Amino acid sequence: MDILNSLNDRQREAASHDKGPILVIAGAGTGKTRVLTHRTAYLIESGKAMPWEVLAITFTNKAADEMKERISRLIDYSIDRMWIGTFHSICVRILRRFIDRIGYDKNFTIYDEDDRKTLIKDCIKEKDLDPKMYNLNSIKEFISNEKNRRNTPDNYINDNYSNYVNRNKGEVYALYEKKLKAANALDFDDLIIRTLELLESNEDVLNLYQERFKYILVDEYQDTNKVQYSLIRLLGRKKNGVNNVFVVGDEDQSIYGWRGADITNILNFENDFKGAKIVKLEKNYRSTPVILNAANGVIKNNCQRKGKNLYTDQKEGSLIRIIETANERDEAFTVSALIRRDHRENKIDYSDIAILYRTNAQSRVLEEGLIGEGIPYKIVGGVKFYDRKEIKDVVAYLRLIQNQKDDVSFDRIINVPKRKLGQKARDAIANYAETKGVSKFEACFDFDKLELMPSAAKSIENFVSVIEMLMIKKDAMPLSEFIVNVIEDTGLKDMLIQDASLEGRSRLENMDEFLSAAKDFEERYEENSIEDFLAHISLLADIDKTDSSNDLVTLMTVHSAKGLEFDTVFITGLEDGMFPSIHYDGEDNLEEERRLFYVAITRAKRMLYITHARDRIIYGSHEARLKSRFLDEIPEECIEESDSLAFGNKKLQQLESKDEGKPKLKGDGFMPGDKIWHKLWGKGTVVQLKDDIIVVAFENKGIKNLNLEYAPIEKI
Repeated sequence: MDILNSLNDRQREAASHDKGPILVIAGAGTGKTRVLTHRTAYLIESGKAMPWEVLAITFTNKAADEMKERISRLIDYSIDRMWIGTFHSICVRILRRFIDRIGYDKNFTIYDEDDRKTLIKDCIKEKDLDPKMYNLNSIKEFISNEKNRRNTPDNYINDNYSNYVNRNKGEVYALYEKKLKAANALDFDDLIIRTLELLESNEDVLNLYQERFKYILVDEYQDTNKVQYSLIRLLGRKKNGVNNVFVVGDEDQSIYGWRGADITNILNFENDFKGAKIVKLEKNYRSTPVILNAANGVIKNNCQRKGKNLYTDQKEGSLIRIIETANERDEAFTVSALIRRDHRENKIDYSDIAILYRTNAQSRVLEEGLIGEGIPYKIVGGVKFYDRKEIKDVVAYLRLIQNQKDDVSFDRIINVPKRKLGQKARDAIANYAETKGVSKFEACFDFDKLELMPSAAKSIENFVSVIEMLMIKKDAMPLSEFIVNVIEDTGLKDMLIQDASLEGRSRLENMDEFLSAAKDFEERYEENSIEDFLAHISLLADIDKTDSSNDLVTLMTVHSAKGLEFDTVFITGLEDGMFPSIHYDGEDNLEEERRLFYVAITRAKRMLYITHARDRIIYGSHEARLKSRFLDEIPEECIEESDSLAFGNKKLQQLESKDEGKPKLKGDGFMPGDKIWHKLWGKGTVVQLKDDIIVVAFENKGIKNLNLEYAPIEKI
């Protein structure tokens, strides 16, 4: 049919498949979405199904909207009655009609993440459990995991009855479920689980939807978890034996095992749907042969795969540059310098460039490198390093220790970690401070005059004692050692350790990276007091917010990059223990890390850089690093190795040897954070240095770009 004419042979074979189950193994950049949309359009246009007889399931609302738009351009039929959506949205449609069959009213409420947290917090409180031991995020993750294993609270409690902590977790789970039911509410996990319960216990409802959906299409099948797989299997395996289930996926891009995705769902498709046809899409329309050969060379080392070999009709392309750097700062300098060169000399838009990393904590030094080079950027799937809550919390402590009149910092951390100081206590402090004309922290010295409950008064007394002791320590120990004391003495570290969830672990990694930033600052600058450090990071954060351009370099984790593509890609931190991650021991986990690297490689269209460091500050200490084992899996003919002294390090040495007035490390020249005096504009702070230009934030004149050779300035 004309509708399939634009497809290649393998794509057309998949899209025009007649009856029976089919698995389409769609490699990176091979036109997966194109096949899905053309398949749907073909079924309707050929008369094999009416629009409402096709069920198409995606993983995101964005993907569903894109699919609808593409199909509407291919056919003349209205798609308003088509069932195209996420697993959750499809299940809501079914539940709205039949949920009363399993004991709920049809006007049920759907609880979002904030609602879930509030309810779990109430359950922990009602069970009179210590919120430090039974951390909110950890319990939320635990409940979600057990639900998606379809493990009931009773089963969990019975299996863990002899373990006091686990039994209490089970009791919280049970109470949470009881409160949900009493509120006639479902959380996001329930939407699929209750749909399964409905279909499994009501044969007439199951038959209704099995007969209605003549054809079922599923996107990203490698990312399905246990309950999603069960739903597809239930709807797709019909009694008449005609199982028109069409799934598209790539086992080599299965990277969400940590959140429940089960790669065996795609690997065992033929066992679940007997007689299934398999079509492999291997022609790539994105990347050069060099990049594809590198990706093929890496992923072939995995055992859990169907096997395929990506190829392209494009010309060979540039070799992959693998760059060894001295340390993480040199890595950031190298990446930033190469981006600037590509932007200037090769006319590559910043928006066509991405920097990828394994963990969010790695972004901190990369951001500083980009800021130092004056390169605009954005972070996708995360928050800029110094804007993250846990970082703002420790910075607020440092600011209060430095300046006891800082009420904004006081308000931020007076109850972080929790000190059982309610609004009444905080209002009492504020009112007393206003009456006496002192800061809120100074008001706390008179805790016995605030007319508070004894427990609140004791909490304030302890808080004041901790801050006073840290004020004494501030001038008696090195910066990085002092910050270790702040994180530990204030309870911030214990608070994060208590949160055993993935989110909590990420926050702890960010706190460790903040310590690494302090250690780096301490080593780089002669004047490295807490005041100097706070000025340094404040200016980094402020200048970062001044660019409103859309032409921005993209920073993101590899997980966030899945499904995206860029002309030029930098993959950073390719060291054992970082990529592959130290948290992923065992062969299965190593294979998932390798798939993640494969995803990273295949984001690049034209040019790929991979960097690793010989030394990296980890948890505030220098640590020798070994390059990632994955680098040895890239075929030699794909690689252009750099020498051991990276471009960024050479440039750094050049900067250090320049004349007076140019940027130097621990030298007499200007550096970010320096205070200067301008004859016309007065006092200012150095924000950036770019070639011969110095960027200064003046107290009353805003940010100015000055030429170092002519500017009437001097350091003060």
